[in-house]
Amino acid sequence: MASGFFALLDDIAVLMDDVLVMSKITTKKTAGILGDDLAVNAEKASGFVSSRELPVLWAITKGSFLNKIIILPIAFLLSAFLPWAVTLILVLGGVYLAFEGAEKIYEFFVPHNSIAKKDLVALSPEETLEFEKTKVKSAILTDFILSVEIVIIALGTVLDKPLIFQIMVVSIVAIIATVGVYGIVALIVRMDDFGFALIKLNKKGKGVLYYIGQFFVQALPKLVKALSVIGTLALILVAGGIFKHNIDKIHHLFINWPSLLSDFAAGLAVGFSALVVFKAIKNLLFKK
Repeated sequence: MASGFFALLDDIAVLMDDVLVMSKITTKKTAGILGDDLAVNAEKASGFVSSRELPVLWAITKGSFLNKIIILPIAFLLSAFLPWAVTLILVLGGVYLAFEGAEKIYEFFVPHNSIAKKDLVALSPEETLEFEKTKVKSAILTDFILSVEIVIIALGTVLDKPLIFQIMVVSIVAIIATVGVYGIVALIVRMDDFGFALIKLNKKGKGVLYYIGQFFVQALPKLVKALSVIGTLALILVAGGIFKHNIDKIHHLFINWPSLLSDFAAGLAVGFSALVVFKAIKNLLFKK
């Protein structure tokens, strides 16, 4: 009996080794989408007053974990019984990502008044709360779609493995995606506070720590602006990649194009098409 017990432990150890190896391989394959996820969510988690940054980010992180809890079992069931539905969900999610990216570009060239454009300090507590809720909902919805893409890519690398193996590998990747992405986002949004702390350590305005602190404080606004642009491009590129890999006509249309350019062109074309349809329906429904 003892030998059987140790043989079981040995089998578990071998299984865990295989899981860790496949998790590493799968994480590498999802690195691109994880980078896009980071850029998009860092942009969405910024723009709040300093005291509210971490609470808002924690709310988004909890929403991201809930997204994974919803997505994982559904992904396993669909992969087993309705594989065509996985592709359909991916494409619909891609349309939303492309739409959001196109809408950001449209709003850059055709700005309009909104809470997001106001000075947050001047907002009333009620307006601030409403602004936070809107940003959090948008971030969680975008995270949901990006999470679907991450989970499906991870699942695709272990489809030939037993179900328990799939569950362990994909779950590990999902946890890494959430903890890693939002951990880095937390560091980014608190970068200026870290810089101010370093500056306070040297009140005379001289020394290495003072200049490092100044660098972090001055770099944050530029980094946030850069992430806003990168996040918008990431939305379009991810969407374009989804369309190319899952819609034959779009794939053949851009078959001779460089990969990055074709992803952007496909995402932008679908995104602006969706934006036009959305605005047409909105004007029709709310026309006075």
